[in-house]
Amino acid sequence: MTSGPALASPWFVRPPAAGSPVARLFCFPFAGSGASAFSAWPTTAGDAEICPVQFPGRENRLAHPHYASYESLAAQLVEALTPLLDTPFAFFGHCAGALPAYESVLSLAAAGLPTPQRLFVSGQPAPHEAARDRMLNLGEDELRAELVTFLRGRGIEPRPDMIDMGMFVLLRDQAAAASYRRTEPARIDCPITVLHWSQDTDVSLVDLQGWRSYADSVEIRVVEGGRYDFMDAPAQLLETLAAGR
Repeated sequence: MTSGPALASPWFVRPPAAGSPVARLFCFPFAGSGASAFSAWPTTAGDAEICPVQFPGRENRLAHPHYASYESLAAQLVEALTPLLDTPFAFFGHCAGALPAYESVLSLAAAGLPTPQRLFVSGQPAPHEAARDRMLNLGEDELRAELVTFLRGRGIEPRPDMIDMGMFVLLRDQAAAASYRRTEPARIDCPITVLHWSQDTDVSLVDLQGWRSYADSVEIRVVEGGRYDFMDAPAQLLETLAAGR
């Protein structure tokens, strides 16, 4: 059984399932967002308990110091994850969230701890190609416009205070993304499933091929929908996560 303090960790916002789950799926949000990106997701995918990860410096952790770099984020998260590695698990990271998910696999391995059964990466080029991200070349006004477009695309009419708070988080996340550099692949010991969204206009299927250098087993699958449709937990995505885990 997992200890009480681990269950109360600020890194995990959902109450744990009763008893010990068969497996866990830890979900990493995209830049500028938090664990609420998974608020529409069910509690399980197949037999795996879904565990959204809450990064510091946003939502209910707004007062916590920002992680500053993906390597630092991974190091901090490994400590929080350790009590929860008593059952098979997998990682899912969407967009820039795939990069700290990958770094966390490396950190777990370096610490001699269990590593995921599988790493799922969604809509994100490989780490050594991450600097190509279109968002990294946008100025503050352009990022603000992107945020407004995103919220309206989710059916939310943004208020000025909402945009200001979103920009506060997004700019710090973008700074961490801009500082991230891996010049060549560092392989991991778990399989990788790379997900391409069929209507993604930012990242193409070709852009995702770089992940093939990161593990012995890498598959690339197409999921129907747009870049942020993962937030609605479409059945095809959940089936893929459940089957691949």
